[in-house]
Amino acid sequence: MHEETVYDALDTTHGGGGQWAFGTGFDDPLAGVELTVPDGVDPADLGAYCLMLGDDALVLAQRLTEWITAAPELEEEVAFGNTALDLLGQARLLLTRAGSVGVLGRSRSTATDSIPDEDALACFRDPDEFRCTGLVAAGNGDFAQTMVRLLAASTVRLAVFARLRASRDPVLAAVAAKGVHELAYHRDHAARWVLRLGDGTPESHRRAQAGVDAVWPHLADLFTATDVEARLAAAGVAVDPAGVGDEVHDVLTTVLTRATLRVPGRPADVVPRGRTGGHGPELSALLTTLQGLARRHPAATW
Repeated sequence: MHEETVYDALDTTHGGGGQWAFGTGFDDPLAGVELTVPDGVDPADLGAYCLMLGDDALVLAQRLTEWITAAPELEEEVAFGNTALDLLGQARLLLTRAGSVGVLGRSRSTATDSIPDEDALACFRDPDEFRCTGLVAAGNGDFAQTMVRLLAASTVRLAVFARLRASRDPVLAAVAAKGVHELAYHRDHAARWVLRLGDGTPESHRRAQAGVDAVWPHLADLFTATDVEARLAAAGVAVDPAGVGDEVHDVLTTVLTRATLRVPGRPADVVPRGRTGGHGPELSALLTTLQGLARRHPAATW
C-alpha cells in the first residue's frame, strides 16, 4: 500500500465516545490500516519502539504547552501550541500502534478497561514505564533554552523520521511520511529563534549560550541503540540512532556557529537511561500534571 494512502487511513475524524489524552470524539485512529506485524519481527519489540517515539512526542508536547500564557509574544504562544499539537498527533498514532501489538503494561486495569489504548498508555503509566529521552523530559528553562532544546529534539526526530519512511511497518512508514513535514517546520522555527537570540543583544546571546550549555549534555544518550532498536533496525523496521549522529551534529553545529554561539564538544555516547525507564524527578512532576485529571476520573467522557 502506498504510504500516502496508509496515512489517509490514519486520519482522525470526529465520531463518538472519546476519552482523555488526544481530544474527544475520535474514531479508531488505525481503522482500515494493515496492522499485521512484519514477518520476523517480535511484536513486543515493535511496541517498545513505538513507545520510545510516542513518549518523546507526548512529553515534549507537554513541555511546550507549559509556555502557553508565558511566551514572550502572543504569536509565539500560538506557535508553541501548534507544534505541541503536531507532536501530540504523532504520539497518538504511535501509542495506538503500541497498543495494537499488546503493549499496555501496568496501565491497563479494571478501572481503565473502556479507555482506548493510546489514552491508557498516556495517562495510566508510571514514570518508570515511559521510554522518552532525557532531552525531552528535562525542564524548559528560559525561552532561549527551550528553543535550543526544540532545535535539538526536532533535528534528531527529523533525521529519524526521514529514514523511517522506508520502514517495513506500514504504520511507522505512514506516520514518518507525514511527520517529516511537521518536523521540518519545527526545526526551522527553532533555528530562526536560536539565530535571532544568539546573534542579538549581549543578554540574548548570554541566555542562548547558557541554553546550549544546559541542553548539550542531554544529547549524550541519543545515539546509542538499545537492544530493541538494534534488532528492529536489522529487520528493516526501525532506525539505528547511531546512524543519525553525524547528521544531527552537523546541523546543530551549522546553526550554532551562524548564531555566533560556542559549540560544546561532542558528548561521548552513553547508555540510554530514558529508553529503559530511568528518569529523574522532572518527569514525575510533568506526569502529575499530564495525568492528574484522567486518573481522578478514569471513566469520564466528554
